[in-house]
Amino acid sequence: MSSAPVSAEPAAARLVASAPWDAEADDALLCVAVRDETHDVKTFVLAPREPRLFAYAPGQFLTFSFEIGSETIHRCYTVSSAPTRPHTVSFTVKRVPGGPVSNWLHDTLKVGDTVRALGPMGEFSCFNHPAGKYLLLSGGSGITPMMSMARTFHDLGGGRDVAFVHSARSPADIVFRGELDTMARLDPAFRVHAVCETDSPAEAWAGFKGRLSLDILSEAVPDFREREVFVCGPKPYMDAVRAMLAGAGFDMARHHEESFDFGALPQAEQEAASEAAEQLDAEAGAAPAMRTFRVEFAKTRRVLECPEDSTVLDAARKAGIRLPSSCAKGLCGTCKSKITTGTVTMAHAGGIRQREIDAGMALLCCSKPTSDLVIER
Repeated sequence: MSSAPVSAEPAAARLVASAPWDAEADDALLCVAVRDETHDVKTFVLAPREPRLFAYAPGQFLTFSFEIGSETIHRCYTVSSAPTRPHTVSFTVKRVPGGPVSNWLHDTLKVGDTVRALGPMGEFSCFNHPAGKYLLLSGGSGITPMMSMARTFHDLGGGRDVAFVHSARSPADIVFRGELDTMARLDPAFRVHAVCETDSPAEAWAGFKGRLSLDILSEAVPDFREREVFVCGPKPYMDAVRAMLAGAGFDMARHHEESFDFGALPQAEQEAASEAAEQLDAEAGAAPAMRTFRVEFAKTRRVLECPEDSTVLDAARKAGIRLPSSCAKGLCGTCKSKITTGTVTMAHAGGIRQREIDAGMALLCCSKPTSDLVIER
């Protein structure tokens, strides 16, 4: 039996990959395609420098390190591609006015460029909540994890009952519109509906109009109460959907959400931690004196005092110093910073590599000082 012919086509070389991609071994990814999804949304397709296979659950994210100017900026983006097509991985980004990363990606990142990534990470996935019927609800850029889930179910077949309802500003802002329509045409068990707030200059919207409401949801997906529901989008959208489902008698144990507004998370965690600490103090009596350490940010020359029981990120926020952060759980890597002087204790959740820790890097959201610090920011 003769072996398959060797092809000179570079794309064919990627198909011989047999080993999984491992960010710990090589975190560099090549941009192999840039695709315009809408007037202000692009998809960036990445591949390892050597043929490797990506393995992840639909809905997970990667944390990227972008070299913008003289600064390294970390951002987490949900994977929009499906693990059923493992030779490349994609993320999709909407241009945000004034956004340093989204504008840099849209204007600068091109085929042949290299970015660095860590992951995949995250628990928001349909794979973690198997069900007979699913409802995917997304608003704006929140469509990306839903698209990964929808693509995965479509590729795997089996007639999975999936209803997808996406909210957009106008018809021109419906991301992946053509692909979603094609998937619905090919698979009767997959139904897609768009809800648009207004018309676009080139199209008067004939579908559901306004914002997602219980009436619209009931008409589009009458059996929504029987489904496992996944929700992603801006915080106001998430809050409205959560309240709508709860008010409709939906079993909220089957409601799963992923928010891009990670900034809302630390406050709730701080309040919970504060309440727990107060309870412990009441039970144990007077606490020993708390040590406080000096924290200096070398580039901005800002200085603050950080108690030993506080993370550097929390102390910075209380001092009015804004630092890049997202998950505040030691997961995404957005707040990764170099500690040039001093030591910390760090309880992270996978958002930093051991070699980075050995090089003096730390995640400020989960790092508490054990000495005075100088941080390269």
